[in-house]
Amino acid sequence: MTTPTLPAEVLVRMVASDPGRPRLTWYDDESGPTSGERIELSARVLANWVSKAANLLQDDAAAGPGTTVGLDLPAHWRSLYWALATWSVGATVVVGAAAAGADVLVTDSPTAAAGHGGDAVLVSLPALARRHPEADDAGGAVDEARELATHGDHFAPMSDPEPGDVALAADSVDTAYGSVVVTDDGWGTSPRVALGGELERVLRLALAAWAVDGSVVLVRGQRDDLADRFAAEGVTIDARELA
Repeated sequence: MTTPTLPAEVLVRMVASDPGRPRLTWYDDESGPTSGERIELSARVLANWVSKAANLLQDDAAAGPGTTVGLDLPAHWRSLYWALATWSVGATVVVGAAAAGADVLVTDSPTAAAGHGGDAVLVSLPALARRHPEADDAGGAVDEARELATHGDHFAPMSDPEPGDVALAADSVDTAYGSVVVTDDGWGTSPRVALGGELERVLRLALAAWAVDGSVVLVRGQRDDLADRFAAEGVTIDARELA
């Protein structure tokens, strides 16, 4: 019987394979303050973000196997490292409407953070944010932009999840750790996969790409020259969820 690959192992393998190669490239084409952003994270840099977020979850929120972490965020580069951090501590990522009821809420909404009954993290989406401008209205939530950098660059889990533990909960469908990493044989090895759309789907397909030593180009919004951009980025698979 084949031993399942767990999400945390996917990240470890990417770092071991080639720590400097880009693994997550983000483009924001939506109108607003972050429009035009392009962020590129190597495996090493992605792992650093994940370690800091995982240390915050484990140290500040006592998160581990059995804890639910709601991601009240769009499909965004920050959503991906928070999901990987949640899986690193062995907790359950919750997306969709049920995210608000999770033990820990990670959100970009000060109102949602203030109304949450448990631990909450307020996320600033802009890449260079140093403080959320509405942090004072978030009811004591951790201001990620200000606090995340204070956490360690290396992470060691206090306990590991079992393959049967729930890794991802979405729309009343639970996916276990042992079956959340599902690769696509048609993608080949080291694909460069363009993603966009709903967060649940983006999380699943990002894991699928990374599990075969690939990388992800995540886009938000619409523009006419995506074919030229994808060619320049070396995209081999366009797996966006198109409207």
